[in-house]
Amino acid sequence: MPFPFDLESARALAERLHQDDAPWVFTNGHFDLLHVGHLDYLEQARALGAALIVGINGDESTFRLKGLGRPLTPALERARLLEALRPVTQAVIFDEDTAASVIKVLRPPIYVKGGDYAPDSSGFEPPLPERAAVEAYGGRVLLIPYLPGHATSDIIRRIRALP
Repeated sequence: MPFPFDLESARALAERLHQDDAPWVFTNGHFDLLHVGHLDYLEQARALGAALIVGINGDESTFRLKGLGRPLTPALERARLLEALRPVTQAVIFDEDTAASVIKVLRPPIYVKGGDYAPDSSGFEPPLPERAAVEAYGGRVLLIPYLPGHATSDIIRRIRALP
């Protein structure tokens, strides 16, 4: 059974949500090895709005950004897993290195990123590549803290250290 993780499906949902005039949330990431830190983050993101659309870096993008051996899980499987989680309304796979083009199409009222980004006097450190796209139409950028010790790379390190 095919799953509609394409931008056109996400755009249709976003248009309905805009018509309802209820704030909704967009976030994005790799979600390569789904763990409780992701779930906590997604629950917090969903609590900010009536719906949560999650952008997922495609396989080529994840390889470019994360390196050899990644992704661990193919994008279609990551999208299916995310959509099975209660906080997630819809997932959309994108192939670019940032979600800026998806954001320009969907225009979410609220864009959320994790606590590995921190606001500083000039914006965000490390720089948040999607920030300009969100602010261009008046959207809000919010940061959500993540659970320490639950990063995918931490889990991969622990697995590699097993005897």
